[in-house]
Amino acid sequence: MKLFSVMFLFAALVLAPLNKHFVPDHKPEAESADFFRMFLSRQKIINRSLVPGDLEHKERSLDYLWAYWVFTYIFTGIVVYFVIRETQSIISIRQDYLGSQSTVTDRTIRLSGIPKELRTEKKIEEFIEKLEIGKVDTVTLCKDWEKLDDLMDERAATLRRLEEAWAVHIGRRKSGRHQIAPSLGHTLIEEEGEAADATENGNLLGQTHVTPWEKPRPTTRIWYGFWNLQSKKVDAIDYLQEKLRKLDAKILEARKKDYEATPIAFVTMDSIPACQMAVQALLSPSPMQLLAQLAPAPTDIIWRNTYTPRLGRMFRQWTITIFILVLTIVWFIPVIPLAGLLDLCSIEQVWPQAARFLSFHPVIKSLVQTGLPTLVVSLLNLSVPFLYDLLSNYQGMISQGDVDLSTISKNFFFTFFNVFLVFTAFGAASKFWPVLQDSLKDNTKIARQLAQSVQDLTQFYTNFILLQSIGLQPFRLLEFGSIALYPIYRFGAKTPRDFAELVQPPKFSYGFYLPTALLIFILCLVYSILPDGWIILLFGLVYFVLGYYTYKYQLLYAMDNPQHSTGRAWSMVCYRIIIGLVTFQLVMAGLLALNKYIVAATLVIPLLILTVWFSYYFGRTYEPLIKYIALKSIRRDGTEGSIPEEAVLDRPTRPRRESRTLDEDREKDLIFINPSLVVP
Repeated sequence: MKLFSVMFLFAALVLAPLNKHFVPDHKPEAESADFFRMFLSRQKIINRSLVPGDLEHKERSLDYLWAYWVFTYIFTGIVVYFVIRETQSIISIRQDYLGSQSTVTDRTIRLSGIPKELRTEKKIEEFIEKLEIGKVDTVTLCKDWEKLDDLMDERAATLRRLEEAWAVHIGRRKSGRHQIAPSLGHTLIEEEGEAADATENGNLLGQTHVTPWEKPRPTTRIWYGFWNLQSKKVDAIDYLQEKLRKLDAKILEARKKDYEATPIAFVTMDSIPACQMAVQALLSPSPMQLLAQLAPAPTDIIWRNTYTPRLGRMFRQWTITIFILVLTIVWFIPVIPLAGLLDLCSIEQVWPQAARFLSFHPVIKSLVQTGLPTLVVSLLNLSVPFLYDLLSNYQGMISQGDVDLSTISKNFFFTFFNVFLVFTAFGAASKFWPVLQDSLKDNTKIARQLAQSVQDLTQFYTNFILLQSIGLQPFRLLEFGSIALYPIYRFGAKTPRDFAELVQPPKFSYGFYLPTALLIFILCLVYSILPDGWIILLFGLVYFVLGYYTYKYQLLYAMDNPQHSTGRAWSMVCYRIIIGLVTFQLVMAGLLALNKYIVAATLVIPLLILTVWFSYYFGRTYEPLIKYIALKSIRRDGTEGSIPEEAVLDRPTRPRRESRTLDEDREKDLIFINPSLVVP
């Protein structure tokens, strides 16, 4: 919001008068009396092309194009300044917050690449303590618990079926609150014995039965015999209770067994400094052995992936990466024809009758060329993230937080490459192969084509930003997806557990929202200097103002974000902002080259080099402080210092308590152990 406010002032007060005076403005063919339609989607793209063809303006272009070059440097400097300023603010809050608390996660390292001779808890503890960086509290060596986890999954499914059978039999009680169904079958049996008392006291407790107790007991079909070809119906409650009892016995027996150790362990140190020293140092002279990383929270770990072999995880990652590359090519199929709708000549090449029809009907032409592509691109942005989120969950990552970061990366790649680069640079299908072939022969061709297409698509991206801001940001507050699915889930809900899950808040995943915000950030940056750039900056500012309040409300009051990466997503944001800066500079260099202004275009190259150097500088200087906790920030004395007001549960004026932050409260009494081993 601060960045685009400053850039908007420059664009409106300096660049807009320059563009109005020097750039030829071609009037639309037909003016609409409807002001709103004129303002949101003018019927013809305002073609303020800077390609020299008008001799009257050619000489004058030599004067104002230097302003474009100057503002390329100015806007790059402003963006870098705000990135550094915001990064320093985030680092300050992060170091103060994490340095002031002491959770089991802050003291735990994830040790991977453990050689076979060290794969016992005792040997790992001895190895770490010999390094003299601190004492070890506990060691959890991950083992191949696949059979145990499978039994627990089968038990959970059986329990749900048993709860549903009981709910069908006894009927659901009307109550003001939904309670989770008992987790053991014998509790439900005891309830049946207390049926008479419950009926007599029902009115006193404010509860009544929807269906009578005497309803016939539900049945289920079981298969048996040779190849399970025979079947019969049995009492569902008795069958499932017996199945649950047998599963419980199997699980209790399976917990006593010893399983093969894996090369991953979670080592909890006695202090945060010892943990931070371990993760910021090399523990072994052998490559790919004894690699120490910060551990995710115990509730964030995907335990099934801890015992997946390293080669298996790598195979999954490479397979999904190749699949995403194939998908990138597949997305050309809807994206390139969609871009062709913006050009009447492209439509005429494919469907001449449709082009003639549109030329005689301006209103329909406006809807087809502005409304339809904007709507389809927005729908792609809403639907594709679900696919990439599913793919990220199959990559074998150790924590759900890593899955969320991977989803951000994948969705941004789709949004930036397919929605922006392919849509903009190649345009219609008829231009795709010629532009691609020319780009391979001449490296500057893609920059010039990108600059030309960016100018031609001004109206489309203006409509896109408007739809995302004024159209979709307030709409997100409705949580339309959850509301639309509620009747379906409500219709199928039978047990107290089902009804309790109905009222759970939806999950907030950054991978679904950040990529679109980053694309709009890049679009505002790319168009900031061009004619009508001040309008796009204004709409971009509106998008981020509305987004600030929308997402703040959702995160605080409406949605749940159980996984967090303690700020690591910010470094991803910064690197993608740098990609946006490089794109912005390439567009400006291409635009200057289109106007045969080779000197100014060449002078953009040093700025590109400086931007790439800043990316390297950011990674060396700021990224470690976003990933780790500085030893100086760690407060060993509980009475020292204070943390920001937004990071505490009590008032800042009250004396510091041992447990003070939300993370400490959430992780109280947690340990690093597979829940299948200890859950009741």
